[in-house]
Amino acid sequence: MKKIQAILLLVAMMALSFNAKADHDQVITFDQMPEAAQTLLRQHFANKVPLVVTVDWDDYTIRYESGEKVEFDKQGNWKEIDCRATQVPVELIPEQIKSNIQATFPGAIILKLDRNRRGYEVKLNNGLEVEYSPTFDVIDIDD
Repeated sequence: MKKIQAILLLVAMMALSFNAKADHDQVITFDQMPEAAQTLLRQHFANKVPLVVTVDWDDYTIRYESGEKVEFDKQGNWKEIDCRATQVPVELIPEQIKSNIQATFPGAIILKLDRNRRGYEVKLNNGLEVEYSPTFDVIDIDD
């Protein structure tokens, strides 16, 4: 019985230490981000006031006072653009997605754009989320 308790305690301690490392974001300066990320932010978020810039094992994140958040991979390619209450800069939205949203949901604006190896996910101001394949085919529409 004591051996089982010891094993369970060991497993719990390992799980807690893993979570602590996984959630460990390090605060950095804007200049420590990859050059590609800095360029994109200067072009499209120049009028925003940065609140904090962090890095973890696989990405960089910048949060702005106005609530926007942009995530980048280690090379400085954007992974997620979350503008919460305002539109994602239209220059950053792939043309196929922009055209599809305008045709399918006239008047809707894109609040969040997420890119990963499975494709793109778009959150609209009407509450809908549209998922696209890497070739920009609509995979799913969720409310």
